[in-house]
Amino acid sequence: METTHLSPHISRQYDAELEDIRNKVLAMGGLVEQQIADAVQALADADVELAEQVITNDYRVNSLEVGIDEETIQCLARRQPAAGDLRLLIAVIKTITDLERIGDQAEKVARIAIKLADEDQPRNGYSEIQNMSRLVREILHGALDAFARMDAEAAVQTAEQDRAVDQEYEAILRQRITYMMEDHRAISRSLNVIWAARALERIGDHACNLCEYVIYLVKGKDVRHTSIEQMHKVVEQ
Repeated sequence: METTHLSPHISRQYDAELEDIRNKVLAMGGLVEQQIADAVQALADADVELAEQVITNDYRVNSLEVGIDEETIQCLARRQPAAGDLRLLIAVIKTITDLERIGDQAEKVARIAIKLADEDQPRNGYSEIQNMSRLVREILHGALDAFARMDAEAAVQTAEQDRAVDQEYEAILRQRITYMMEDHRAISRSLNVIWAARALERIGDHACNLCEYVIYLVKGKDVRHTSIEQMHKVVEQ
């Protein structure tokens, strides 16, 4: 299993700064995970109050991004890190950007939940969206876990799961297009379900980006815009 760890420095304060930054990234990730879960729950239960809570809490995600970004830049300027420490701080800056965007997508789902709350609820409680949500949350959780353990192999394995998310999205798209063709009254609801599924699909993409940053952090190789097979080769080197 390909992992790495932060080497101790002469300055304990420097070690503490790096650890604090890592912990704040994981805290931001945990908040974003909860935002996704709450947004989809609001959709399933037609819970407007919970949806509005998700929308309100997005400011916390944004605030964490700004705070971590400032702390990371200060560390870069003050410590002038090299090698693994530099890669860690670069990976952090990229990671929090994707986490903030995941938060934005969760907010979109919450706003769709409010739109659909006034309509008759389907018996299945939008089970297709709930299933897709579970998949993307598993990927996000796996990506954050790989970041916490600095585990490149786990990052690749997690990124592979995005194929299932894409397949689920395509299935929802086909299903909803069929509904709209059969009954024009289903167009409004189906479009909103498609937008919710699209938001979840984007979350899956952002979570995969996190996996790429972990590989960069551990291996020092930029694997963006490469295939899963190529990622495996990088990790195995």
